[in-house]
Amino acid sequence: MAKLMVPVGISSRHVHLTTAHIEQLFGPGHRLTKLKDLSQPGQFACEETVTLIGPKGSLSGVRILGPARKESQVELAATDTFKLGVKPPVRDSGNLAGTPGIELVGTSGRVRLVQGVIIAARHIHMSPMEAAAYGLKDGDRVEVPVPGERGGILDNVRIRVGPHYALDFHLDTDEGNAFGLKNGVRLEVTAARKEWRRAVG
Repeated sequence: MAKLMVPVGISSRHVHLTTAHIEQLFGPGHRLTKLKDLSQPGQFACEETVTLIGPKGSLSGVRILGPARKESQVELAATDTFKLGVKPPVRDSGNLAGTPGIELVGTSGRVRLVQGVIIAARHIHMSPMEAAAYGLKDGDRVEVPVPGERGGILDNVRIRVGPHYALDFHLDTDEGNAFGLKNGVRLEVTAARKEWRRAVG
């Protein structure tokens, strides 16, 4: 069986918003303005940005990603959390219970999130067909070795399977910088589960 090679996609800090919060931050009836498409079908970076205000500091120009979601969410790298003074857990996107909140400032208003700040867990998006081809399923954990002078092993990488997903390995800027990675670099996925090793071995 062919090796599973995945392209790297490094994500900087960003925000997902509900429709209600978009209107609260940018005005009644406001709709997000697409700046560019992202690697996952239907998802896009927006022209709109917000300022994040935490207990110890602020970060301006934080990009909003669309489309609107059912629950607002802020994804940070660990480095960002020190400046803001927040202590978010490492979580999968959408798993927001018990996470800290933060204040967002837009051009027309402010929103105080009671919860929703996370450090996104590293993960690989793939389609059901790709997952089946390599004997993987949603929620599996794999390892991704990184070659080079700053190489190492990225462990506990979650597999996320969905019909609208495109193959992509999502890391944050701290992880990308630590391993000297750039967007688009292709890495080989190895196994964390013995049964997966047998399937591809």
